[in-house]
Amino acid sequence: MNTPMIRLRQVTKTFRRLRDTVRAVDGIDLDIAAGEVLAVLGPNGAGKTTMIDMILGLTAPNAGEISVLGRPPRKAVLDGKVSAVLQTGGLLADLTVEETVRLIASTFTDHVAVEDAMSRAGITHLARRRVSKCSGGEQQRLRFALALLPEPELLILDEPTAGMDVTTRREFWSAMHEEAERGKTIIFATHYLEEASEFADRIVMMAGGRIVADGPTDEVRSAAAGRTVLADLPADTASVCLAQLRSHPAVNSAEQISAGAGSDTVRVRVAGTDSDAVARLLLTEMNARDLEISAGSLDDAFVNLTSGSATAARSAEPTIDVGVTTDLADGSHTPSSTGPNPEGTSR
Repeated sequence: MNTPMIRLRQVTKTFRRLRDTVRAVDGIDLDIAAGEVLAVLGPNGAGKTTMIDMILGLTAPNAGEISVLGRPPRKAVLDGKVSAVLQTGGLLADLTVEETVRLIASTFTDHVAVEDAMSRAGITHLARRRVSKCSGGEQQRLRFALALLPEPELLILDEPTAGMDVTTRREFWSAMHEEAERGKTIIFATHYLEEASEFADRIVMMAGGRIVADGPTDEVRSAAAGRTVLADLPADTASVCLAQLRSHPAVNSAEQISAGAGSDTVRVRVAGTDSDAVARLLLTEMNARDLEISAGSLDDAFVNLTSGSATAARSAEPTIDVGVTTDLADGSHTPSSTGPNPEGTSR
């Protein structure tokens, strides 16, 4: 059996905040294989960035073990096997884009050609622009170029497209697709669910410092989101029917979304864990018409799994498991651009 590229075992990280102890990451286990493209999703405070910081060796767990490429995280980074694209820090405003790439390239014994790194990151046309004149999205692509210089085996991205417009995001992910095709392992944390749905092979959802779902994208969506039922209900009984639906154990949510096809009907959407039971109820007891059943979206799965995150994640409910079991910062040699928040809160 192949050794995972990344292995976390019972990893816990706590921070002190005033008189309280915040458990940012709470006893997680995770294996990531070479060549995987994995998205980490979760609301603010879920523990995503803290987990990434520990994989990068920027902060150490209070308990548990982490290995990256069979060695401690910091050693993997120092060996040039790991690069990261983080949200902020590490760029000198007065240098041009090309000067920045050449400066960081000079700190590596072996590196890809500067022109190649810039081309792969899509910033060749920005070569003479000063960093201070680059937009937030352009600076992120510059960080991407820096991360490519040591030709790492593992790329870790923390909210990589924050600040990018739609066109720039599309160009960024096109470049990232090419890196995945080169065989790189890619881990990225994101708030954009469509990015995870379109780009990731596997999704890990976090809430309250724990992993609440882990598996292939389509399976996480279907296992956690269930299916959605659309139907027309008589307008004069719709409010009563919706109240009855909301109290049903197989229903997660029920709402009116529009007028129905007829003048005396309204269109409702019901999301739940047993669409067959919901459909029978609608048809046999509520005089529903024009019924449709569709797969739930990744957005539905995200909401179902992470709403009330701290409370839900610390309950006794099990994780949904659907069958998967450089010093860096911005490509530089000193991993110092991120770490625990000054206030000691989780991210």
